[in-house]
Amino acid sequence: MYAFSRIVSSWLVALATVAMLAHAEPVRADSGDILGPGDSIKVTVFQNPDLTTEARISPQGTISMPLIGQVDLTGLTPGDAVARIAKHLKDGQFLIDPQVTVTVLQVRSRQVSVLGEVLRPGRYALDETRTRLTDVLALAGGITPTGDTIVSIIGARNDKPSKLTIDVSTMVRNADMSANIEVESGDTVFVQRAPVFYIYGSVMKAGAYRLEKDLNVIQALSLGGGLTLRGSQNGIKIHRRAADGNLAKIDVEPGDKVQPDDVIYVRESFF
Repeated sequence: MYAFSRIVSSWLVALATVAMLAHAEPVRADSGDILGPGDSIKVTVFQNPDLTTEARISPQGTISMPLIGQVDLTGLTPGDAVARIAKHLKDGQFLIDPQVTVTVLQVRSRQVSVLGEVLRPGRYALDETRTRLTDVLALAGGITPTGDTIVSIIGARNDKPSKLTIDVSTMVRNADMSANIEVESGDTVFVQRAPVFYIYGSVMKAGAYRLEKDLNVIQALSLGGGLTLRGSQNGIKIHRRAADGNLAKIDVEPGDKVQPDDVIYVRESFF
């Protein structure tokens, strides 16, 4: 189990090598997503190539087109934009029955923030296809070696504040991707630092180590290179912080589980 956990952690770090498409796939004009500033669209008018326009929606929510000038697309879906542009062309008596198509070339208004222990924290645009948690982690370069495999998604669901916690390691280990949920515009994906424990005393390599799931004392000591020649397996104690915040010194057995922030002390043998 311990070895498999290490493999899963390596898989998560390998997300950094996943290549993603630089541009979103074009979507149909009947898409229900709202257009926003930064989105790139293409407007075509049947049998009127001179009116073809590729533009990025301005911070004010407008694009500029031949004949009709500035068109406000604030709060519109691509289908709504078709109707508005056609109305402008008809009302201006430029065309009797304009046949308009709007294609979304690139989406930048729908973004998600990725913070914490990832290779490239920042804001990333969501494409028009379903974007899953693992897709977003890959966009951010993957989880760093110091990152936890438990990831939080903070946002809103059903118009209410929401915080979801996904154990990516368990999801991969069980080959159950049902927890690989779809992230939404405005979400924040946060990868906290992985829990650690500490070893000092009569060990080969004292220091801080990443706490893997279900790690026991003997496995923890192996990470520290094992006991020195003068180290005593009977003299192992753990300094652990209790719920009241006070440190307690605990006698442990080799098979006892290690907890976050435990300090394992190996006493020197006197014989």
